[in-house]
Formats: sequence, structure tokens, C-alpha cells
Amino acid sequence: MIESYWLGAISAFWLGILTSISPCPLATNIAAVTYIGRQVGAPWRVVGSGVAYAAGRMVTYAALGAILVASIASASSVSDLLQSYASKILGPLLILVGMVLLNLISLRLPGLGAGKWQERAAGGIWGAGLLGLVFALSFCPVSAALFFGSLIPLSVKQNSSVAYPLLYGLGTGLPVLVFGIALGVGARWVAQGLHRLTQIERWLRYATGAVFIGVGIYLSLVYIFGVL
Repeated sequence: MIESYWLGAISAFWLGILTSISPCPLATNIAAVTYIGRQVGAPWRVVGSGVAYAAGRMVTYAALGAILVASIASASSVSDLLQSYASKILGPLLILVGMVLLNLISLRLPGLGAGKWQERAAGGIWGAGLLGLVFALSFCPVSAALFFGSLIPLSVKQNSSVAYPLLYGLGTGLPVLVFGIALGVGARWVAQGLHRLTQIERWLRYATGAVFIGVGIYLSLVYIFGVL
């Protein structure tokens, strides 16, 4: 039981990291690095802004997770459905999420104008925290699939309405936190690191998508068709 919980915690953190380097969230993270990088003359303020940005994302996802998980748990019909058919639902759900990650399914979701919020956000550490909060709400197809399609079901299954979303939020803000600290060392290294993330994102996303589809097919065969 404990091993299962910690495995779920690692999975939640990995989903956050995968989200952070997906095209849309990566673009907002690069914007956040640019935003906090304006204070490069004050290294500790840069680090503080990076922490505040990550905290903003963590608080946002924790709040969303708590509301969604509590709502699902409080609805007896939905709760009974999940308890009775969770394994049957999870298989097809993982296949759908995997297809989104592999670009086999295209989704269109409305954004919150992240660029405008970046311009309007107040300066300093508080502004970075606000930026993290707003960017966390700017769901795109990949981040929506990972959060609603993977993290929330995982949180419901393990009864972790806050801890898992917090770990997911930490994962989504980790690049900005790391690069914010690195800005105190040298902007050139940061630029190279962002470029490398852009290069490996596709392969990480494809690999995760393939694993999701494989696991989804296995669960479907076992719990829906009773093949294995």
C-alpha cells in the first residue's frame, strides 16, 4: 500500500515535469524565465522569484485537485462508479491520453492570454507568484490531458487530493526554478538548457504516450475483455 502511494507520488511529479516541457507550457515557462531574468542584477531576487513562480503553480494545482477530487468523492454515484469500474475506465482513458501525447488526437482549448498577463503582472517576487498562478490555469491540450486525464484519476485512486497535485505543480514549475537559480551563474547556460529541453521534449512525450497506450491496452484486455 505504501509502495503504491509513493509510486503514485513519483508518477505525479513526472507528469508535472512532462507537462513543463511540452510545447505550450514550455513557452510560458520560457516567458517566466525571461520575466524573472530582468532582475539578474539581484541574484537572490531572481531565486526568490523562481520559488514564488513554482509556488504559484503548486498552489493553483493543489486547489484545483482538492476541489475536483472532493467533488468526485462527494458524488456517491460517481464515487461508486469509480470504485466499481476504475480499472475498466482507466484503460481507455490512458489510451486517449497517450493518443493526445502522440498527436493522434487534436484538441482545441481556450487560453487565458498568458502573454497579456505577463505584461500586466506586478514586478518582483509577488508578480512571479501571480504569473505562476495564471500560467497554471492556461491549459493547452497536452497539459489538460495530463492533469484531468491522468493526475486527477490517480489522485482519486490513491485518495490524495492535495499531495499529488502539489507534486505535479512542483514538476511544472521546476524548469523555471532551476533556470532562475542558474541565472545567478550565467544567462548563456540557461539559454543552452532551454534549447536542449526543446530538443528532447518530443521524444519524452512520445515515449510516455507509447507507454500510456501500452498500459491502457493491457488494462483494457484484462478488465474489459478478460483476455489475460
